[in-house]
Amino acid sequence: LPPNMPPPSKLSVPTLQSLAGVDLSTGGSGPWSGGESSGLSRLRATVVDRHSWAASFEKPKTSPNSLEPSTTLLSPYVKAGCVSPRLFYHKVQEAYDRNEGNSKSRNSSPPVSLHGQLLWREYNYLHAYATPNFDLMSGNPSARQIPWDDDPSLLAAWKEARTGYPFVDAIMTQLRETGWVHHLARHMAACFLTRGDCWQSWERGAGVFEERLVDADWSINNFNWQWLSCTAHFYQYFRCYSPVAFGKKTDPNGDYIRKWLPALKDMPKKYIYQPWEAPLSVQESAGCVVGRDYPERIVEDHAATSKANMGRMAEAYKRHKEREAEEKERTKKRKR
Repeated sequence: LPPNMPPPSKLSVPTLQSLAGVDLSTGGSGPWSGGESSGLSRLRATVVDRHSWAASFEKPKTSPNSLEPSTTLLSPYVKAGCVSPRLFYHKVQEAYDRNEGNSKSRNSSPPVSLHGQLLWREYNYLHAYATPNFDLMSGNPSARQIPWDDDPSLLAAWKEARTGYPFVDAIMTQLRETGWVHHLARHMAACFLTRGDCWQSWERGAGVFEERLVDADWSINNFNWQWLSCTAHFYQYFRCYSPVAFGKKTDPNGDYIRKWLPALKDMPKKYIYQPWEAPLSVQESAGCVVGRDYPERIVEDHAATSKANMGRMAEAYKRHKEREAEEKERTKKRKR
């Protein structure tokens, strides 16, 4: 042992309170307990005992705003090493084998299947390993250099569930209180903060998720933020999540919003995703007046802002191509 290290009998696991900069207000009410035994129990309950469900699982068909999680919830255990990804993979294969020939519940295939999700994890890991400065925009050869704004007030409102858009705020509240949200809810939150509405850097959002997600994985988290911000890996920036329409697809009554934002629990279905459109008399009757009981929108017009941001992204892509062409020309000259 180094001469200044305490003897083994004096070493102990540090408490959260003893660590500087840890946000103790987040997490704690998620539907899981830690450890290998709990992880293996969940693996058995979701994959072994429900083999037909696991074999036919298609991630896009799960709901971002269901009141109870619609996925396996194994990601925290895989991330923390409580469940081996190899064991997970082979248990899913056993589910496929058992379900073979089931005409009512056919086996799904990658990339949407559980096997596909595990393979996607390895793909993210490969990118993270092979890419310099993977968690940054600057110096990252995969990342397009986009001139994001830097507005701490917008970032804080997003992080603290004060955007004025109920679906986004419900997502960020669930994240703060449980340490987990569905992957499509993560997509919604990430798109809103970056290219969709706020035009803030994906690095800032990735930092918040890294802090608050119980399944935060450095490789996967940064890859996904680059993807959702159209910085790398995905470039269809004209496809944008709506903070109003997207949630309505799977939860038209807004039950998810009512659960995580109690101030809106009595808002009529017609206005639950857009409470600012409710007449004042309706807001008062629901006990939720916008600007008093629930925040005003930090982005007043999503449609107009999103369209303007698409233009900004198109310009950033154009400049990226110009810089690439200039660099290629410089490389040719150096070789002459």
